[in-house]
Amino acid sequence: MSIKHPDQRVVALIDVQNIYYSAKNLFHKKVNFGAILKEAIGERKLIRAIAYVIKTEEGEEETFFEALGKLGIETKVKDLLVYSGGFKKADWDVGITIDAIRLSSMVDTIILISGDGDFIPLLEFLKNQGKQVEVLAFKKSTSSRLIQAADDFIDLGRRPNVFLLKKRA
Repeated sequence: MSIKHPDQRVVALIDVQNIYYSAKNLFHKKVNFGAILKEAIGERKLIRAIAYVIKTEEGEEETFFEALGKLGIETKVKDLLVYSGGFKKADWDVGITIDAIRLSSMVDTIILISGDGDFIPLLEFLKNQGKQVEVLAFKKSTSSRLIQAADDFIDLGRRPNVFLLKKRA
């Protein structure tokens, strides 16, 4: 369990693809990123919130990117890479890792909103630097080792009525 107090400076890094597809596959719903950010920050001082997103060829996600901006979440955008044969790649792991390390000197706590086990070495590094590291994700699709590596873990799946959007009629 981590220590949380109002003077604590935090940064939230959101692996949008990971959280979006977890919610879609587990609950067949979309994510309420505003509620997740509110839960992650609590009464602490938010220094930056960054969402790492992928832009498709169709560009249909512009409205979503704008909605994130209205929530005070900065977006970092990468184009979806499509290789010959139809293989598609969209990965922000290195970008998230670099930003976490770069921003860690300005904050007390790094909040990772992702269940991707590839971030275990990052969490271990940040903790060795004296940083508190928290993870928010859907437990059913989160690496158990990532949960163990974190100082605190919040399972978004325990309150789907809060963290998922209701379907429109």
